[in-house]
Amino acid sequence: MENIRIFTVGGTIDKIYFDAKSSYEVGPPNIGQILAELNLNPRYEVTSLMQKDSLDMDDGDRALVRQAVADASESQIVITHGTDTMVDTARVLTGIAGKTIVLTGALAPALFRDSDAMFNIGAALTAVQTLGPGVYITMNGQVFDHDKVRKDVALNRFVSL
Repeated sequence: MENIRIFTVGGTIDKIYFDAKSSYEVGPPNIGQILAELNLNPRYEVTSLMQKDSLDMDDGDRALVRQAVADASESQIVITHGTDTMVDTARVLTGIAGKTIVLTGALAPALFRDSDAMFNIGAALTAVQTLGPGVYITMNGQVFDHDKVRKDVALNRFVSL
């Protein structure tokens, strides 16, 4: 069984509440804690690339993500990412040969009881093991081709184009 490489870049999935500021900020990756609580068969390794809200990501950040994915020895890659610019990052990852790349995130912080984070992570882990090479997004119980999806802010969900 191949190892799955999980890269984290931040986003709502990793947001935590700061009482002193009365706001949410991106904190350390939550995926390690989430996965540790599950009895998973797949082997995985988590690498944090950055801790940013996706609206704060720029071309340099996306180039760093692309380079990390290209340099990874694993062919199965999951990336936890903020939902607002997930599609933009997915577009930058196209053309990396021999890799199945799945981006996912959450519409509510992973530490919230009603977060969709665990479900989306589970979908991404399944998708990365079953799909062929390419770039995909898993959100809202669906797997999307990276270039046939958008976030519908009004509906607060991802939808097919």
